[in-house]
Amino acid sequence: MAARNSSARRRSARSQRPSSAGSRNVAIAVFVGAAALICLCAALVSGLEVFRATVSINLGPTAPAQQQDPRSATLTVAYSPEKAGLMRDLADRFNAQRLRTADRQLMQVRLVEMAPDLMVERALANPEFQAMAPDSGLWLDQLDRRWLAQLQVEAGTIPPSLVGESVRFAVSPVVIAMWEDVARGLGWPEQPIGWQTIQQRAAADVNFRWSHPSTSQASGLLATLAEFYAGAGKTRGLTVEDVTAPSTLEYVTAIERTVRFYGEGEAAIMERLRNERSRFLDAFVVQEHLVVAYNRALAAGRNRLVAVYPAEGTLWADHPLALLELPTLTDNQRRTFAAFRDYVLSPEAQRLVLEAGFRPADLSLSLEGSAISPQYGADPAQPQTTLQIPGPAVVEVVQNAWQYTKRKTNIFLVVDTSGSMEGEKLEAARAALRDFLSQIKNDEERVGLVEFASAVHHVEELAPLGENRSRLEAAIEAMYASGSTALLDGVQTAYRRLQRLGDAERINAIVVMTDGRENSSTVSLARLVREIEQGNQTGVPVVIFAVAFGEDADYQVLRAIAEASGGQVRTGDLETIRQLYRLLSTYF
Repeated sequence: MAARNSSARRRSARSQRPSSAGSRNVAIAVFVGAAALICLCAALVSGLEVFRATVSINLGPTAPAQQQDPRSATLTVAYSPEKAGLMRDLADRFNAQRLRTADRQLMQVRLVEMAPDLMVERALANPEFQAMAPDSGLWLDQLDRRWLAQLQVEAGTIPPSLVGESVRFAVSPVVIAMWEDVARGLGWPEQPIGWQTIQQRAAADVNFRWSHPSTSQASGLLATLAEFYAGAGKTRGLTVEDVTAPSTLEYVTAIERTVRFYGEGEAAIMERLRNERSRFLDAFVVQEHLVVAYNRALAAGRNRLVAVYPAEGTLWADHPLALLELPTLTDNQRRTFAAFRDYVLSPEAQRLVLEAGFRPADLSLSLEGSAISPQYGADPAQPQTTLQIPGPAVVEVVQNAWQYTKRKTNIFLVVDTSGSMEGEKLEAARAALRDFLSQIKNDEERVGLVEFASAVHHVEELAPLGENRSRLEAAIEAMYASGSTALLDGVQTAYRRLQRLGDAERINAIVVMTDGRENSSTVSLARLVREIEQGNQTGVPVVIFAVAFGEDADYQVLRAIAEASGGQVRTGDLETIRQLYRLLSTYF
C-alpha cells in the first residue's frame, strides 16, 4: 500500500489556514463587563450527533462497516448534506465511466449523507466509509487531532495520520442570507452590512429574527470565527489571546444575545423554507451557493433571498475530499479514490460545481455568465475581505468560548408518559432525554420538565442545570407509563410558566413529545393556539419544537401547536428518537 502520510498535500488543500503555533493546554479567566467568568478550554466540544434537517429524520443509506473482499474497488464517501445534489451528480457521472482496476475490478463510488461532526465521530471507530467530503477542512483537522489523542503513542514516536490525501474541489463563502426587502431596509446594497448592523437591528426591534447554526456545523463555526475576528479588529492571525480578551468576548456576547435560536445546520433552514414558504427568520447564516439554489428554484413574484457579505470579512467553506487511511482500506479502493479525485478536479466536473452554485476550485474558470450573479442574489465580486482560518488550537478555544458567549436558554421538556408509552417507547424516551441533557454543557442553561398522562402529574421547575441536573436525571429515571393523553394541558403548563417568568434575554423554548392522540386535556386546541399566538406577541416569544414519536402520534395537533409559535414538528421512532433529541439540543 502507498505511504500513509500525505500531510503536505492536505495542507495545500486547506490554503486559508496558517501554520499552528502548537498545541496548548488553555486555562483562561474570561471577564465580560465587570463580571468574572472562568472558562476552562480543555477539550473539544464533541458528540453532537446531527442528522439531515428534514421534517423527519433520514439516516440515508449505509454501507457495510468492514470490507470483506480485499480486491474491492467500491469506495464509500460520506458527504455533508448541503451539497447532496452536486455529490450525486459527480458520483453518477464518475460511475458511468465504468473504470476498472488493473485486475478488472469495477471502480464505483457509493455515497452516504452525514453531518460533518458525525463523520468525525464515526471515522474514529470502524466507519462504513473510506473517504469523506465534509463542508470544511476544519473537520479534517479535528479528526486528526482526536485520532492522535486516541492513539496515545509513546514519546518520540511519529504517529500515522488517519486523514490521508485530500483535495479541495469546491468553495463557497459564508454569508448572511436575508429577504431582499429586509436587506434593503438595512441599506443594502449601497450600505455595507456587518455583524454590528445585525446586532443593532435585532436589539432595536424585538420582532427581527436571525439565526446561525451551532458550532457543530461549519457555517456556524465559521460565522462565529468571523465574529471573534470582528471583535478583535483583525482579519488574520487570530490568537487565543485575541479570543479571550474581555473586549472581544463583550463584542461577541452582544451579537449572540440577539440570536433567535441556533440549529443543526443550513440544510435544516433551507428545507424548511422550501416546505413552508414561511418567513420564520429575517436573516440567517448559510453558504452562498444555498442562496443561489433557493433563488433559482423560486417561483416568479416571490420575495427572493440575497447574500450579504459581512463588512468585517468572512470565511470560506472549502469542501475537501479526503481519503481515510484505515486498516481495512484496499489497494483498489485507494485507486478508486485517486480516480475520483482526478475526476472532481477535471474541467467537466468543475463546470458541474459552478452550475450547482458553488465557486470552483479551478480558478481559471470564469464566473461570468454563471448562476453566481445578482440575478440569483449573489455578487461575484464579493467578498471584499477574506478572513484567515486560524490554527486548530484557536478554533478549539473559539468553540469552547462560544458556549459562554452564546445566548442562554429557558427550556421546558414536556413528556408524554401515558399508558401507550409503556415498554420500549418509554425506555427510548428516557435515553433521548438523558442524551439531550448531556449535550447541554453549560450549567447556566435553565431546563425544566413537565410530565403528562391523563393530566399533568409532575413538574420539575425551571432552574440552572448546575442546580437541578441531578433532579432532572432522577425524574427521568422515575418515569412510568399509565393513563390517557393530556398533551395540550402539558404544553399549556410549560408555556404559562415561561410567560410568567418573562425572561426576554434568553431563548424560551418547549420541546414536547407524544406518541398518541390528545384525549384528556381541559384546554382545547383552538384556545391553546390563540394563547400561544397572543402570548408571543404581547409577552416573550416562546418557540415550540414538537416531536411525534411513532406512527400513532397526532401530527396535525403537534403541527398546529408548533406553527403557532414559529417552531416546527419532527417525527421519530425507536431507532431515531435519541438522535432527534441530540439534534434538537443544538438549537440551544
